[in-house]
Amino acid sequence: RLVVPQRMTGVVMGAAGTGRCLSFLGVSGGGSGLGVRAYMSQLGAPASHLVHRAAERSSQPLAKATYPAVRGYRTGGWWRESDRSSRKVLGLVFVLGGSLGVFQALKSSLGEQRAEEKQQQQAEDGSFRLTLYQYKTCPFCSKVRAFLDYYRLPHEIVEVNPVMRGEIKFSSYRKVPILIADSGSSLQLNDSSVIISVMKSFLTSNKSLEEILSYYPSMKAVNDKGKEVVEYNNKYWLMLDERETERIYPTKESRVEEMKWRRWADDWLVHLISPNVYRTPHEALASFDYIVREGNFGTVEGLFAKYVGAVAMFIIGKRLKSRHHLQDDVRQDLYSAANDWVAAVGKHRKFMGGSQPNLADLAVYGVLRVMEGLESFNDMMNNTKIKPWYERMATAVYSPVDSQ
Repeated sequence: RLVVPQRMTGVVMGAAGTGRCLSFLGVSGGGSGLGVRAYMSQLGAPASHLVHRAAERSSQPLAKATYPAVRGYRTGGWWRESDRSSRKVLGLVFVLGGSLGVFQALKSSLGEQRAEEKQQQQAEDGSFRLTLYQYKTCPFCSKVRAFLDYYRLPHEIVEVNPVMRGEIKFSSYRKVPILIADSGSSLQLNDSSVIISVMKSFLTSNKSLEEILSYYPSMKAVNDKGKEVVEYNNKYWLMLDERETERIYPTKESRVEEMKWRRWADDWLVHLISPNVYRTPHEALASFDYIVREGNFGTVEGLFAKYVGAVAMFIIGKRLKSRHHLQDDVRQDLYSAANDWVAAVGKHRKFMGGSQPNLADLAVYGVLRVMEGLESFNDMMNNTKIKPWYERMATAVYSPVDSQ
């Protein structure tokens, strides 16, 4: 079996079609394709090899040859044929074979496009139900919401009580976000970056959600504190074939860039949020007032969380500053991160994804969005260059846009 890169599919189909046409016409001794070898050597080794293989594997002729054999030989790079009519027939054969290859390639491409549109419609029309279990003020949950909102995927939100977590008692995985996808049978997706990669792969490819999810196996590991954690080593990859990848990423560098900054959002930017929103007792109290108002707390739990939680997180914020080696004034790290992101996007792009946000844009926006309304957010807007990009992102996420 002849195996070639996917982008050569049309060429190979054309070559195979040519072989079948040669066989049917009986050109050069029974349609074996041997008579065109001299002709194809003019095209170079790779092209001639493809046609030789395709022609040699074609079926036997339906009738014996009635056309003279083509006898080609090289003389200063030019070709001479013993019979002009044979040359015309051979040209017609290659046109027919090439046309067949183009037709098959277009048919395959249109079939994939229809499958992708069907999956997009399935996710949008309610037959594919999504339920997101979250804490509203969690940056990881906010990332997933930004993705779902941008791609207009209807979803139900269940706010989890952060104390009892009774809403996710069905799950052995005790963190949020958790996304439940139900289209007759339920699938549970864990980890914000895995959720986003799985759903983006599903919207882009013609694979089933079950198949895509199987490509993201969880692995147990031990962190630097000796605690067992669950890891997903390939969570920033999209599970796409070559054609789908080329449609999403114009260059290999754009894919690498997106993965790099998605990881940066998880490994660095997220860790700047708590030290900044709990920087002072006043900011810690304001942050917990917001958390209690937006979260799923009972009356007593809310009062306890607002005051006791604010004190606790003020202390924890100081520890986080030390753990992540932040400056004494943690605002400076936040400002630097915001400006680093703006520099990575550059002056000539609206978003890192170009004219539309990519997954890195959505990740950074989702993380920063949890600070809206707080002093740290206002300081970042006023003391960095991120405001124009952030406002474009807010418009993109909440305005109608075609799926990438």
